[in-house]
Amino acid sequence: MAKELSKTYDPKGIEDRIYKNWLDKKYFHAEVDETKKAFSIVMPPPNITGQLHMGHALDNTMQDIIIGLRGCRDTIHSGSPEPIMLP
Repeated sequence: MAKELSKTYDPKGIEDRIYKNWLDKKYFHAEVDETKKAFSIVMPPPNITGQLHMGHALDNTMQDIIIGLRGCRDTIHSGSPEPIMLP
């Protein structure tokens, strides 16, 4: 027999366990490397309705890509002999 799902989401059933796991694995811990130049991306707030849409997903995906690439190196080699400097 299939288990009936609740009509509403109860975060206490899962999120406390997941959050504790994140704390145990130190996912929120960061160490500053003074030898590297600081880098940040400012994320704008959602629109006035507070509803997220595909534009937010695209924007956040692009930020993740840029941050990931910046974390690996300061330049992108696009197949050309000249590297592209990230802003």
